[in-house]
Amino acid sequence: MSNNIPSPIIYQTRYNRKIASNLDQEIKNKLNKTSASNLLIDYPTVYIINEASNPKKAQYTVYVGETNDIQRRTLEHLNADPKSRSDWQQLQQTSNALMYVIGHQHFNKSLTLDIENRLMHYLSGVNTVHRLNNRRDNAQGDYYTSDEMITVFNKIWRKLHRLKPDLFPVQRIVEESALFKASPFHKLTRAQRAAKTQILSVVQEALRTTQSHGQLVLVQGEAGAGKTVLMSNIFYDLATEKDHPLTVTMMVNHHQQEKVYEQIIHKLEMSKNAQVQKVTTFIDEHTEQHPIDIAFVDEAHLLLTKRSQAYYGHGENELLDIIKRARVTIAVYDEKQVLSNNQIIEEKDHQKIEKLVNYRVTLKNQMRIDASPKMVEWLRNLLDNQIIAPAPQDAKYDLKVFDDPAKMQASIAKKARVDGDNGISRMLATFDWDYSGMSTNPNGLWEVSEGAWHMPWNLQLKPTAKDKHKIAGVKYSDLSWPEQPHTVNEIGSTYTIQGLDLNYAGVIIGPSVKYRDHHIVFDPTKSKDKKVINRRTMHDGSKQKFSTELIKNEFNVLMTRGVHGLYLHAVDPALQKALKEAVNKKQNHN
Repeated sequence: MSNNIPSPIIYQTRYNRKIASNLDQEIKNKLNKTSASNLLIDYPTVYIINEASNPKKAQYTVYVGETNDIQRRTLEHLNADPKSRSDWQQLQQTSNALMYVIGHQHFNKSLTLDIENRLMHYLSGVNTVHRLNNRRDNAQGDYYTSDEMITVFNKIWRKLHRLKPDLFPVQRIVEESALFKASPFHKLTRAQRAAKTQILSVVQEALRTTQSHGQLVLVQGEAGAGKTVLMSNIFYDLATEKDHPLTVTMMVNHHQQEKVYEQIIHKLEMSKNAQVQKVTTFIDEHTEQHPIDIAFVDEAHLLLTKRSQAYYGHGENELLDIIKRARVTIAVYDEKQVLSNNQIIEEKDHQKIEKLVNYRVTLKNQMRIDASPKMVEWLRNLLDNQIIAPAPQDAKYDLKVFDDPAKMQASIAKKARVDGDNGISRMLATFDWDYSGMSTNPNGLWEVSEGAWHMPWNLQLKPTAKDKHKIAGVKYSDLSWPEQPHTVNEIGSTYTIQGLDLNYAGVIIGPSVKYRDHHIVFDPTKSKDKKVINRRTMHDGSKQKFSTELIKNEFNVLMTRGVHGLYLHAVDPALQKALKEAVNKKQNHN
């Protein structure tokens, strides 16, 4: 089908008043082709205006738009918009701004709006884009020629890449960035669109009432069901509300996700109306008497449910404390991703939370793993029921079992190099090796090891100047763990990868996960994670263990990180054998 779709026309020009005042004629003169010039002058177009706000660091300010009259719209941007918006004033005054006008034989209003939105999505994930000045999300539903949108966009992006590769990198590199995956400009699925409409309706109704706080919207679903994408999209919409500006806070308890949201707020200039905060900071800085409008809680399953050094002086459940400090709370929750005993919700608190739920949405479509339904079903059967059946054939999803962890590490490193300088294929492991305090190893590092093979745990190695040079246009420390090039030499845990995607995940399954009597079983005595193996002191003073359940959740998180592939090596011989047999006996039943 893609061969039958024409190539786009992209016209590059300077962005200034002199050229804009005679843009139609300039296009006719330069293109010297009636049909091509007509597509840019008389039909809908998409355009990109960009200027190098810091040429030495290759940092760009970018605006993406669509119009039925490119000359008129460009003059409006140069003459009228600078009077009301500082970003347009900056673009007006610069001497190095360029504009790309994009035309296509199949463009109609819906298609240009979708292309505009997809360009914003991709540019939001480009490191060299310092500011993306758009103010709207225009993703369309179904329409005539909607099935051509991806092909048309890919052709446009490839042409733009040839014109300016530092602003329009290879698509694969952009698609594998954490910022791209959490961008508010994702085109939502039908289920996500329906959920968004209902959530915004609940929010609007709640804000109209006199009740000061306590409204709760709960978003549930398995890993990769699209919960974070939905949250990011609604967060952006409410944070950029113009008619009735709202106080909006996105809360995370995961440091890597905090970096991602901080980049989104900075790049989209949302800071005046929105902020990202750690949960404890939010609780300390806000009161029940002066609640904010909307509190977002991404991965509420990571919230603390008992007092500790990090959470002291308030109630005994962070989610309940947040709800008291916001008129509406929108929280994502997945009980299969609870990883610590101090995140277990006690029954009494669970009942309180349930009474506050105004609306609940459950997303079911598996979006993270780019695999066949049979492969997703096989993996869910392994994780949910602990049964290892013969794996299905799947040309899209690369499933392998390695006898030698060193070879698996080399394969993941190779995948990362193919991805690009900041490709995000990484090694991961269950928390079955020590990592606390000062290391007794001669090299001073805590490591995951088996036999002669060893690899340092995450967050220990320091980047070199060469590593930092690989990432242009962004502060290295602002990147999440898998986006930092040097971390390909480390092995990640749930604490650095939860909430993030990888291209390929290589998972070392430690001795806490075994295979006995034709089932996967969990052995808490082999775990080194104190938050898993220690007893939890409940509100009534009793002490309980949740070790088996938490190790199962850890296993679930690690095994569902890879979008395009999963590489495995198990320390337990029986588990390694069962996995090898299952993968080697792949069934062709897609």
